[in-house]
Amino acid sequence: MCFMNLSSKMIAVLGSTGSIGTNALEVIEASGGRLQAIALSAHSKLDQLLAQAKRHKPRWIIATDPKAAKAFDWSALPSETELLTGPAALAEVVARDEVDLVLAAIVGIAGLESTWAALDHKKTVALANKEALVVAGPLVTQLAEQRQALLLPVDSEHSAIFQALQAGKSSEVDRLVLTASGGPFKDFSPFQLKQVTVAEALEHPVWDMGPKITVDSATMMNKALEIIEARWLFGIPADQISVVIHPQSIVHSMVEFVDGSVIAQLSPPDMRLPIQYAFYYPDRVAGVAERLDWDRAFSLEFEPADTDQFPALKLGFDCAEAGGTAGAVLNAANEAAVGAFLAGELHFTEIVPACRSVLDSHSFEAQPSLDQLIELDRWARQEILSWVCP
Repeated sequence: MCFMNLSSKMIAVLGSTGSIGTNALEVIEASGGRLQAIALSAHSKLDQLLAQAKRHKPRWIIATDPKAAKAFDWSALPSETELLTGPAALAEVVARDEVDLVLAAIVGIAGLESTWAALDHKKTVALANKEALVVAGPLVTQLAEQRQALLLPVDSEHSAIFQALQAGKSSEVDRLVLTASGGPFKDFSPFQLKQVTVAEALEHPVWDMGPKITVDSATMMNKALEIIEARWLFGIPADQISVVIHPQSIVHSMVEFVDGSVIAQLSPPDMRLPIQYAFYYPDRVAGVAERLDWDRAFSLEFEPADTDQFPALKLGFDCAEAGGTAGAVLNAANEAAVGAFLAGELHFTEIVPACRSVLDSHSFEAQPSLDQLIELDRWARQEILSWVCP
């Protein structure tokens, strides 16, 4: 029998074994019962998923790889937790009346279907899966508006912008300024970049993240995707979005208003803060996130982001301006290229050029359907194979 507190906010954590998911579970555990994990999902880390189920006693867990789930020993699963398998189970669970909020933290386009289902069922979605907006931004935001579903950003940069936007009206916004650490290779020469190994690319100077997003940070592709995400999430044209390099990762992003005032959100680099903000929105509560130490001297540095030095940024701005099918193609090409790099089949310096090549060669459509975007996702991944080492 399940003894969940019905007065708690029930949260489905999709992608619970990733860095966002594990941080989210810390926020839930520290809530004193105000938040509860009603569902958890994972694809391949089933040992970790089982351990989470034993600790948090959710009503459902979803193992999205049916083959791996069938081979796994679930005998230690708590009796009050039901095991569901396959990706279709994600959409089934987020539609349940018992679910109040869905944390969409599945990496890549794999998270789009469950995010779509949650919005379609009028759920509040805490969005950590930026690819949903990169691939299908206009369709996703239109669905949220039609269904009166709340879409809350979890990325630290977009959460910062969302918080800063509370200081003024949307008509008073002049510019969104995304901050970027610059990644581990900010000061590398072209020769040094050609020598970059997988191990080096997976060492981020500030954040502890999964391999795909860590590589994206190293190429600055993560910021390119965030430009596109901001374009659709906040309804701001691409020419009103800027990127600045901020190595300390204390200022997570800023909003400049028409009168010249700039409102920023500052905090140590700790993902538990934006996650908690989304979980409790519109309220703020004391939490477990690290705080700034105002008794210690520290400096904050900013410098313009050079699109020649970081060509991925130019891809992001181009796709944010073009809209249509551009974001879907860029996202798919990048996922495939990063996968090839991690497998030793593509060099680090080939990731961005490969993405540019695929983007430039696709047949652009200004108002695609969701089915067209999914088909282009398949096409772009296939195109990257021409860059892969034999």
